[in-house]
Amino acid sequence: MAKVPPMPQIDRRTFLHRSGAVASLGALGLSGCAKQVRTAAAPALPFYDAVGPIPPIRAHEDRIFRITVCLRPFRAAGPRLDVERVGDKFVVHNYGHGGSGWSLSWGSGAVAVRKALTNGDKDIAVIGCGALGITAATLLQREGVRVTIYAKERPPFVRSSRATGSWTPDSRIALASAASATFPAEWESMARASFAMYQSYLGMPGSPIEWTDRYALEDAEEVSVDRSKTAASSGEKLDFVRYQSRIRDLTPAMQALPPGSHPFPVPFVSRTTSLTFNVADYSRQLLNDFLIAGGKIETQEFHTPQDLAALPQRTLINCTGYGARALWSDNSITPVRGQIAWLIPQEGVNYGLYYRDLNVLGRRDGIVIQVSAQGEASGWNDANETPDLEEAHSGVRSLQALYQRMAAMQANRRV
Repeated sequence: MAKVPPMPQIDRRTFLHRSGAVASLGALGLSGCAKQVRTAAAPALPFYDAVGPIPPIRAHEDRIFRITVCLRPFRAAGPRLDVERVGDKFVVHNYGHGGSGWSLSWGSGAVAVRKALTNGDKDIAVIGCGALGITAATLLQREGVRVTIYAKERPPFVRSSRATGSWTPDSRIALASAASATFPAEWESMARASFAMYQSYLGMPGSPIEWTDRYALEDAEEVSVDRSKTAASSGEKLDFVRYQSRIRDLTPAMQALPPGSHPFPVPFVSRTTSLTFNVADYSRQLLNDFLIAGGKIETQEFHTPQDLAALPQRTLINCTGYGARALWSDNSITPVRGQIAWLIPQEGVNYGLYYRDLNVLGRRDGIVIQVSAQGEASGWNDANETPDLEEAHSGVRSLQALYQRMAAMQANRRV
């Protein structure tokens, strides 16, 4: 059995929860009123653990080549994975994963597929072609099922193609006050199944999945404050569940970096390594594999559950994401808006930064920049999908200011 590290990793979701005045120590495995304890000085790094090259990003507003907005489909009780009869159709739901769609897709899909197979059909439809739809369809094929995907859009136009691209299996996945007593174990099973599947994509052409380093930068020590809940702009308290401690054996712990071992101009720097989804290539590979295996994709839009009656298949897996709110009149779905500014990719920039309210991740298909002034509450119950140019520019300017500080610090060291 793998040795359990003393602390969980920090990822995009953890950064979002920690950033700003409502940042939380719960994301670090702590909760309630607590104080993060720091040692006086981190020990020097051994030579084999040295910080590798960290090429500065060319942070200029005119290098933004697109701005995308994604609406994460959050459900307080967690993803919907139940079965429903609609006329003569046997419908298995698989939606409502908040900010964890890509991360949980294989495990969640396995749950949905097991339920779909109980109906005995060998010709099954999947509704939706995003992260949840294409993985569920692939899993059905591996069970010897003929599969047709029906969707209005397919990558790169689906909402999940606008995701940040980090392994974040408990990002806005449920509220502690609404999740069932069995959900933590169910979540862990889905997370572990997904994680195992992602390892099979490592080293493939195009690097659809890869491990990359992430650096969390802090200007000052944490203070003692009750941060067990996140406050939305509406004043609503959002007690998001914290499950990272259940899978802390899967990924490296946070590692404090001593001064002088890194180029960052802040007193506290931590490093970990996490999975990165290069969504453009990963989506292409998933679609190609599905089609090569004999799958079909039909362009079709559904407005009500009754529209499903026209399909020839009796068994369906519903993977419509945020679209399920309208299609199924499911008002339990809360939109959580997330915007990304995309900078032109750079050779060697394959690391992530978490600094104040800024989240940066270098991917093969672009350098994504996200501003989250309210941490995990940013974008709460906001269904506006119009890009905000000023928000994108402010993120680039913040990154530029950080690199300017880095340059000044290095210049002072040379004096």
